[in-house]
Amino acid sequence: MSVSTEQRRQVVVVGAGHAGGTLAGVLRQQGFDGTVIVVGAESDPPYHRPPLSKKFAAEDEPQWLRPLEFYSDNNIELRLSETVVRIDRAGHVVHTAGGDRIDYDTLVIATGASARSLPIPGNDLRGVVSLRTLGEAQELRDGVVRGASIAIVGGGYIGLEVAAAARAKGCDVVILEREDRVLARVASSEFSSIVTEFHRTRGTRILTEVTVSEIRGKADGSVESLVLADGTEIGCDLVLVGVGAIPNDKLARDAGIACESGITVDGASRTSDPFVLAIGDVTHRIHDRVDGRVRLESIPSAVEQARQAAAVIVGSDVLAHEVPWFWSDQFDLKMKMAGILTPGTEAVLRGDPSTEKFALFHLEPDGTLDSLETVNAAAEFMAGKRYLANRTRLDRQKLVDLGTSMRDVTLAESATVVST
Repeated sequence: MSVSTEQRRQVVVVGAGHAGGTLAGVLRQQGFDGTVIVVGAESDPPYHRPPLSKKFAAEDEPQWLRPLEFYSDNNIELRLSETVVRIDRAGHVVHTAGGDRIDYDTLVIATGASARSLPIPGNDLRGVVSLRTLGEAQELRDGVVRGASIAIVGGGYIGLEVAAAARAKGCDVVILEREDRVLARVASSEFSSIVTEFHRTRGTRILTEVTVSEIRGKADGSVESLVLADGTEIGCDLVLVGVGAIPNDKLARDAGIACESGITVDGASRTSDPFVLAIGDVTHRIHDRVDGRVRLESIPSAVEQARQAAAVIVGSDVLAHEVPWFWSDQFDLKMKMAGILTPGTEAVLRGDPSTEKFALFHLEPDGTLDSLETVNAAAEFMAGKRYLANRTRLDRQKLVDLGTSMRDVTLAESATVVST
């Protein structure tokens, strides 16, 4: 069932994060002149979330997604510190915790994801923190001071980014990962090994294949140590829990909207209800370049879906999906990754990791580029991203030869041309 533009005069966005804030701005940029209401549970207006882990230790002001006057200047109603608790799909109304009713013609759910907690004794002690909001970033900043001992549970990108910032502040840092390597879910084993070495040479301790069974506290209720399953006790002043995120899809589930590992959406951010869209980390989406549905917890994906939702609302064409890509800043290392790694590919290294500038190209058996992982290698990343978009076959021997330009690394029969 399609819904005409005339029927979408009042748009209510639940969630004032990166996805929701972007959507509001894009709607106005695309000429939508109806009512736009953005409801956010946090007290802060939409802000850039990557700095929470990448630059949390800096004394900078929050990086707002838009200047604060943008919303009033563009007739966007921001309703902050307000939580939507129920969707009445039949009546096209959302109900807030404060008892308000907000009518909608189109509802956009952009409720994001919440940090997964550790279901162990002591997880509520003072000094046990996650990192999803400005408030949590401030709490982490207060604890990351020279000489402090920081324990990071989880060796994903957030944990590694915080470890890098904490080491730069002169903290003792240990990362505890239950898998056999860091970045086990999101990176190749080759890239994980290189990143592990980067951290260890800078003084970070990394323990893999360990499980935290308890967090012990002092008499004043603050953290004192972690206890591993084998009984090992590790003293610490602060614990960062970075063991993944859970999509905030309860609102949609309770309303009978289809959900599976997040809110189920198509390639244009449409849910099972024709009057409800969903965008950002809360979604389990179709992506043209990925088999099946996938949760892409990234800013590029959130922005892409915000543009999709805006296109649906104003009745314009939905653009083709961008190659999925991600980035991470650790120490002075600019890491950029593109594509979704497929098992069975061959990793081809271009450059030398000891120089802190290299790229790993993951090739299918016929040479087609499947995904890539780079460090301080902007030219390789930009060229590789274009090759991914075109499913270009690359020559392994040319790739490893730094004397060969990235525009010349394709197999002879490939017609793709990439400028560098």
